[in-house]
Amino acid sequence: MVADGSGLPLAVEVSAGQRHESTCFERAMNAVRIRQPLGRPRRRPRRLAGDKGYSFRRIRRWLRRHSIQAVIPQRSDQRARHRGRPLQFDRETYRRRNVVERCVGWLKECRRIATRFEKLALNYLAMLKLAMIERYLRILDLSDRA
Repeated sequence: MVADGSGLPLAVEVSAGQRHESTCFERAMNAVRIRQPLGRPRRRPRRLAGDKGYSFRRIRRWLRRHSIQAVIPQRSDQRARHRGRPLQFDRETYRRRNVVERCVGWLKECRRIATRFEKLALNYLAMLKLAMIERYLRILDLSDRA
């Protein structure tokens, strides 16, 4: 899942349970559309925060090619490549990554998604997208009341 800084889901991909989630990284990032007041939607964020599970050369290279700052800590097995020094990353931005974790937690509160009633990936993805729409509608409703 890709979420913005306020916890709104922007894109979601479903993969097989035995596959690592980083294999769907490019597809999920290409599905992002960030609405702007004027003009066409942006497709790329300025920064991307992820946990150590996303610390792969392939992902870091993709982010560099698309001018996105990587806020991903380095795995301990990768430090030998950089002479024992960790790559620099913005710790303050990384601390805000919990917004994405809270968004995933909110999705898990949706019983149908948490228990995965739908066994087909296509149907499960549809339920995820419906839950995302519900999240957007709730936020819009709250902003209209304020």
